[in-house]
Amino acid sequence: MPQRSHPSPLNTTQEQAVRHSGGPLLIAAGAGSGKTKTLTSRLLHLLETGVAPQAIIAITFTNKAAKEMRSRITNNELGITNGATDEKKSGVIHNSKFILPFIGTFHALGVRILKEEAHWVGRTSHFTIFDDEDSASLIKSILKELQLSKDRFSPYAVIGQISRIKNELINVDEYADEGRYEHTIATVYRKYNETLLHSNAFDFDDLIEKVVRIFLEHPEVLAKYRARWQYVLVDEFQDVNTNQYLFVKLLAQEHKNIFVIGDDAQSIYAFRGSDFRNFLNFEKDWPDAKVILLTENYRSTKNIINAASALIKHNSFQKPKDLWTSNPEGELINVMAFQNAEEEAVSVAQRVREALGGGESPKEIAVLYRTNAQSRALEQSLIRNNIPYEIYGGLKFYARKEIKDIVSAIRYAFNPKDRSAIDRITKTFNKGPRIALLEALPRLAEERLSLVELIQYFLEETRYTEFLALHFKNPDERLENIKELIQFAASFNDPHDFIEQVTLLSSLDGRPKLQENAVKLMTIHLSKGLEFDRVFIVGANEGLLPHERSMIKNDDLEEERRLMYVAITRARKHLTISFYDLPSRFLGELPPELIAFTKVSSYGAETRDWDDETIYLE
Repeated sequence: MPQRSHPSPLNTTQEQAVRHSGGPLLIAAGAGSGKTKTLTSRLLHLLETGVAPQAIIAITFTNKAAKEMRSRITNNELGITNGATDEKKSGVIHNSKFILPFIGTFHALGVRILKEEAHWVGRTSHFTIFDDEDSASLIKSILKELQLSKDRFSPYAVIGQISRIKNELINVDEYADEGRYEHTIATVYRKYNETLLHSNAFDFDDLIEKVVRIFLEHPEVLAKYRARWQYVLVDEFQDVNTNQYLFVKLLAQEHKNIFVIGDDAQSIYAFRGSDFRNFLNFEKDWPDAKVILLTENYRSTKNIINAASALIKHNSFQKPKDLWTSNPEGELINVMAFQNAEEEAVSVAQRVREALGGGESPKEIAVLYRTNAQSRALEQSLIRNNIPYEIYGGLKFYARKEIKDIVSAIRYAFNPKDRSAIDRITKTFNKGPRIALLEALPRLAEERLSLVELIQYFLEETRYTEFLALHFKNPDERLENIKELIQFAASFNDPHDFIEQVTLLSSLDGRPKLQENAVKLMTIHLSKGLEFDRVFIVGANEGLLPHERSMIKNDDLEEERRLMYVAITRARKHLTISFYDLPSRFLGELPPELIAFTKVSSYGAETRDWDDETIYLE
């Protein structure tokens, strides 16, 4: 998905942020205002002024964002020089190569620390990381062992509670005293953690929570990392949860060189535990903090920016900022009313076809919706019109069964205590191949077989090609996935590094490559960080956007409004918002003078002025 580059020079406020002398700094960066460029330029400025790379950590939320930052530095995009004879004063260049600071996700940083400090929590440095599926499998087995009703104790509800206990650093003994349900959850929590300990494993929440607890309980360990990392930079700060914020706060509390950047108006991940109040309360926690607003939008037309700004002003909890742009005024925002989802989908397909006929690229067109279920009618209509499309956010590579089977075998080979891996091997294969794998894999790992050799052994011992042909309709496609995994594994000398990389890949980073020439269909949540020339926001109905589950608490309703804000600001040039049944209250919050309204009935389209149509909600 191509991202439009911003003008090369920094603007005045970006320059101010980049050249900040020191101490806590909060950058409130509006949509399309050059956030990544500002953060990367700040990092380069530190290096160019003599700060050692090893003294800096830049924390992102996805591997993709980290990769982009590293690429901008190493490709000299922002002006850093390279060369064997260049004695770069900052120490960025050493032996003709860049020495990069740590640039990665919270979880990757947690892994790095735990590799040195795992002994404080009863693990070795060669621990396993349980992914979501591993954790779910373990929880299910514990619920079965405790003979708990699935109706009352849904595995995923229990996982959610355990995750909350860890992410919010809740005292589990106090939690257990809150009631019978909580007491049972606490019992499951303790057995779950005991199993992780005996498996020499962590789950994803542990990668942050255990580090924070080590810091709090062992001041000498915290002092070591404070001395090591003198500058802390955090991207997408509005998305941090309690644990993540405490993590960076503890690291930066002494030197106070904390640089955070984000946009509270784009905080849309409360369901994952993020709390944008960390963003709003930054100045309370850091009384000496400087705040800089990035308000110039480089992405969208004036009409789109003005509509988004008018919408978000209805939120009470925010850091106000007035976005502006020097881009053209652009066309009015199309708001369309339909009888049902099928008519809406037909219209979207027709408009997409017209845009393609006018020379627009399909990769620059996106259709956004609140829930995945909304894609059905859209897909049918696009298929009928022979329009190439892609559902953005398909099953990630490392979640596919054949990949999980192989990775579990590798994990078991190097950590025979890994209960999740043992369970997967046991459930997948019959007695003969199962016994052979459990007996041979650790021995072969000790004999230092390569990863590729271990995978080949697994495939031969289990007759995996025949297994796929027997159980699945698409064995050839699955074999292609295995070939890709083998090629990836061949690039690793250390098997533990391979296991770590495979497990840490996020859901956003792990999906297959996007088709270049296809219209993109996706949820609004997945669209964050992307931009397109033409955007359709469908199903802007009361009960869908805002979702019916969000109408009880004002906090939830404001998050839905932020979701609409994110959707609107994905568009560069053309924006169409459509609804059927009852229109979203958010449509009534858009300035009428920015809207061209069309009502479509079974008898054809009838255009009216926005003010003439009673679609506002009282």
